[in-house]
Amino acid sequence: ISLGYFRQRLSAQGGTGSSTMPHKVNPIRFENAEANLEISGALLDVLSQTLVTSRLQRDLTDSTTQRNVGPALGHSLLAIANIRKGLAGLDVDADAMAADLEGNWEVLGEAVQSVMRTLGVQGHEGLDNPYERLKELTRGQRVDGAGMREFISSLGLPEAEQERLLALTPQTYVGLAARLVGHLDDARG
Repeated sequence: ISLGYFRQRLSAQGGTGSSTMPHKVNPIRFENAEANLEISGALLDVLSQTLVTSRLQRDLTDSTTQRNVGPALGHSLLAIANIRKGLAGLDVDADAMAADLEGNWEVLGEAVQSVMRTLGVQGHEGLDNPYERLKELTRGQRVDGAGMREFISSLGLPEAEQERLLALTPQTYVGLAARLVGHLDDARG
């Protein structure tokens, strides 16, 4: 939300605006989820520390402690419910995401480095120190499409690998994301 990738629909967020900034919509569902997760985490942390150790054979703290398993899990369930409601009240700003990707060609450094490492292990010459070379190209600076393509073209890669890397864009470099989302869809039935 704060990066502008998502917009909140006021009606779906409970109609709560900011008390001092009328234009702002507070992410109340996510704020409630965060608070419930903090409470749940704290209770579960105490339970994990208390229930595994017993000072005496007849220590009765376990029975009192065990009574808080329900509230700890209840806060987790409240958090999950609020996250689901919050997510249902979001709209994606695909243009903002696309603009951010277009401005960050250096994310392709991972793909380039992986290809360089693989080919280097296979004995291809001139592909030494892929991490250092990409760090020099990308760290602390923006790389545009032309700069990344120039770097890839300068490596002397086999034609097939070079073409594959040159065809990548920040928008198309998604790895296994589509397959993983498909597994989630399959799991939901």
